Amino acid sequence: MMNLRLTDLGKRPLQILCLGAHSDDIEIGCGGTILHLIESQPSTHVDWVVFSSSTPRRREALRSAGLFLKGTKSRNITVRSYRDGFFPYVGMKIKEEFERLKRRINPGLVFTHYRHDLHQDHRLLNELTWNTFRDHLILEYEIPKYDGDLGSPNVFSPLKASTCQKKAAFLQEAFRTQASKPWFSNETFLALMRLRGVEGNSPTGFAEAFYGRKVTLQLQ
Repeated sequence: MMNLRLTDLGKRPLQILCLGAHSDDIEIGCGGTILHLIESQPSTHVDWVVFSSSTPRRREALRSAGLFLKGTKSRNITVRSYRDGFFPYVGMKIKEEFERLKRRINPGLVFTHYRHDLHQDHRLLNELTWNTFRDHLILEYEIPKYDGDLGSPNVFSPLKASTCQKKAAFLQEAFRTQASKPWFSNETFLALMRLRGVEGNSPTGFAEAFYGRKVTLQLQ
């Protein structure tokens, strides 16, 4: 297994774009990796974009982003209010959001939803991510849910157990509206990271996992 380091992307501070359809998607999918990157590279700039939120969910999204991004010196948080479950029917408006992002930022790393996620909102964001950021490193994250659409990711981000515990605690602290859902639990989040840790041979036993569909290998 080959180990790659994000510090190899260049000498300038890392710029990350995090895209999530719903208020807790980014945190569930790549929250631990974000915490780790900010801890190891505080100069990292993060653009954090959530596309769907009601009034209470918007408050939760902003609170959660504040928790996860607390250590970074530079961040930009955007929370939109597109209707949950209806993204394919307002695709043109969401496409315009992506066009504005493309004109404003040039990220070194993009986190987005998994291509074969069974939630229609998630799939649309994935499609628009690849349409918009063609020459960028894109990692697709996974969201555990009732549909049972977890696959076999090929990129693993080893995480300290304490980082995983912090991720789970932040999720519970920020997203109180989700407390009644039986799957929204520390056990769910930690179990998935433990499983991916086994698959990725993580020295800590924990990892988040992603799909890296296109990576250019520069041999010289």
